[in-house]
Amino acid sequence: MATIEECRAALDQLSENLARADSGVRGAAALDRSLSCHITDLDRTFTGRLDGGRIRVDALAPGPPAAKADIRLAMSGDDLVALVAGELRFAKAWASGRVKLEAGVRDLLRLKSLL
Repeated sequence: MATIEECRAALDQLSENLARADSGVRGAAALDRSLSCHITDLDRTFTGRLDGGRIRVDALAPGPPAAKADIRLAMSGDDLVALVAGELRFAKAWASGRVKLEAGVRDLLRLKSLL
């Protein structure tokens, strides 16, 4: 089972990957939205913002998200680490229910190029 430190490192790596991505991916991620990522097996939630094509983590709290973020993710720590490492494809994980993504329709349409 991935640790909370490994999950935080994966989110930091994802932010770096987005910042270095080609212009199409960077453009899709260039939103200014609140973000939460609930690590289900550890029952912890990272909260922050997707801002300028980067993920900024502001807090870590126990349990599910206390407030509804614009973009909400939920998955196990192992799945987060595997997604960022390229060992798990997002579309397959999402279709099978291993990863949950909730957002407004416009945000989902913009984020689809990241998937």
